[in-house]
Amino acid sequence: MTLDQLRVFVAVAERRHVTKAAAALGMTQSAASAAIAALERRYGARLFDRVGRGIELTDQGQRFLPEARAVLEQTKSARSVLEDLSDLTTGRASIAASQTIASYWLPRRLTAFHKEHPGVRLDVEIGNTRQVETAVMEGRADLGLVEGRVSNDALSRRRVDQDRLVLVVAKDASLPPESAPGRPALRALSWVVREAGSGTRAGLEDLAAEEGLSFDDLRIVLVLPGNEAVREAVEGGAGATIISEHVVASAIAAGRLKSRPIALPPRDFVLLRHRDRHASAAARALMQHLA
Repeated sequence: MTLDQLRVFVAVAERRHVTKAAAALGMTQSAASAAIAALERRYGARLFDRVGRGIELTDQGQRFLPEARAVLEQTKSARSVLEDLSDLTTGRASIAASQTIASYWLPRRLTAFHKEHPGVRLDVEIGNTRQVETAVMEGRADLGLVEGRVSNDALSRRRVDQDRLVLVVAKDASLPPESAPGRPALRALSWVVREAGSGTRAGLEDLAAEEGLSFDDLRIVLVLPGNEAVREAVEGGAGATIISEHVVASAIAAGRLKSRPIALPPRDFVLLRHRDRHASAAARALMQHLA
C-alpha cells in the first residue's frame, strides 16, 4: 500500500468519479484506475461498485475511507513539522475558497505571496461555502476563505474583506417594484440561483426571510452550480438573481445587465482555520499575508 494509492482512493471516493479524481490529482484516468485496481488486488477487497456512469463505495470501501483519510492527515502533519524546521524557501500550503473569492479576490493575492515566497507550493481547491468548511474540517485544506455562514466552533474565523450583493436582471428586463428602498417584490420575479450551500444563495435566503418568506415561496426557474453560469443565464433573460458585485461589474458596465441595490448589509470574506490542527510555516505565512 502506497500513499499515492491512498490519495487516489480518497479522491475517487469523494468525487465518485475516476476521471474527475484523476484530473484533481493531475494524473491520467488510466493511472488512477490502475492504482485502485492494485489496491483491491493486493488486499482482496472490493472498494467500489460501478453504478451507471459513476461509482459508489462498497461496505468495505466505506469502512476503509476514514482510515485512509487518517493516514493522509498524519502524513500531512509530519511533512508540516519537517517544513517548520527549514525556512520558507520551501514548503506547501493548501487553501479552499468559495467561487466568488477564488475567482475575483484571491488570484492577485496569491500571486503577490508567490513573489515573496517562490519556493512555496500553493494548492487551491474551489467549492461553495459548505464544501470549503468541510475541506478545512477534514484537513484537506490548511485554510479556507468563504463569504457564507459557518457554524462549526472548531474553526477560527478572521474577517479579511467585505463584499456587497446586488440584484441584477437582463438589459431588456424590467426591474421589480419595491415595497421600500432596497426591498424588491421577491414573488414578482423568476429567480436564477446557486446550489444549496452557496454563500451567494444564502443572501437571497436572508432577504426572503426578512420579508417573512421561505425560499420555497419564491419562483425558482434555474439552479446552477457556478457564478458565471448564473450570470450568463440572467444575461440571456432567464430571470433575476442576487449575486456579488464582483461577478457582474463588467456586465453592468457593458450594459448587458441592469442592477439595483438591495437592503442587505455587506457580507464578510472570512478566513478559516482549524483551531486544533498544526499550521505549517508556509500556512502561517499565507494566513498573515491574506489577513
